[in-house]
Amino acid sequence: MKPRVGLFVTCLVDLMRPSVGLAAAHLIEHAGCTVVVPRSQTCCGQPAYNAGASGTARDLALQTMKSFDGCDFVVAPSGSCAAMLRVHYPALFKGRGDIEFEMKAFAERVHELTAFLVNVRHATGSDARFEGRVVHHDACSGLRELGIRSEPRRLLAAVDGLELVDAPEVTPCCGFGGLFSVKYPAISTAVADRKIEDLRAPAPDLVTGGDLGCLMNLAGRLKRTGTALPCRHVAEVLAGALDEPPIGWANASAPP
Repeated sequence: MKPRVGLFVTCLVDLMRPSVGLAAAHLIEHAGCTVVVPRSQTCCGQPAYNAGASGTARDLALQTMKSFDGCDFVVAPSGSCAAMLRVHYPALFKGRGDIEFEMKAFAERVHELTAFLVNVRHATGSDARFEGRVVHHDACSGLRELGIRSEPRRLLAAVDGLELVDAPEVTPCCGFGGLFSVKYPAISTAVADRKIEDLRAPAPDLVTGGDLGCLMNLAGRLKRTGTALPCRHVAEVLAGALDEPPIGWANASAPP
C-alpha cells in the first residue's frame, strides 16, 4: 500500500504561488506516495508564535494536527513551516499532559519536501531538465533547525542539463525572517543586498530555494534594483514546472 502523505501547502504557496504546491504534489506522487490535501488546514501558527501569541499558536497547532489525522507523513515545501510543525509544536505543549505526547508523535511524521524525498523515499533525481547554472539558497529554518543542506543539492544535481554552483557563503540570511522584515525593513534590505551580492558571485542563471518567503524577499529586491536574476522554488525546477513566470515577475509584462 502506498504511504498516505498529507501536503501542508503553507499560506504563501496557497495565496501567492500555487504552482509550488502542485509541483510538490507531483514530486511526492512520483516518489510512490498518495497525496492528500486537507481542506481544513490553515496557517502553521508561526507568525503568532514569533509575535508571542502562544495561545493562538497552540490553537492553530491543534487544528493542524487534527487536519492531518490519518496521514502517514506530513510534508511541507517549506523549511520554515516544517520546522514550526516539527520543532516548535512539541515545545508549545511541553508539560501539558497527554497532548504533549500526541503532538510529539505528530511532529515525528513531519518533513520538509526535499528531506522527505531524499531521506524517507530515497529519491535520486527526477525527469526534469534545466539548461543553466543554478545557485541554491539555504533558508535559515531549514538549515539551522532541520539540518537541511545536502538534500536539495542532491536532487538538483541530478536534473538533466543543470549545473549546480555554490555561493561563497551559504549560511547568511536573506533578510526576510517573517515579521522581522516588517518590523525592521532597513536592516532587512541591507541583509538582502548582501545575500544577493553573494548569490551573484558564481554567475548563476537561476536562484532556487526551499522557502517561498525567502525567494519572494530576494526576488522583490532583485526586481527593485533592476537585477535580472530569476528565482524559483526548488520543487518547480525538480518537477519541470517552469511555465509560470519566475517569482517576483508575476505582475510584470516581461522579465527585467
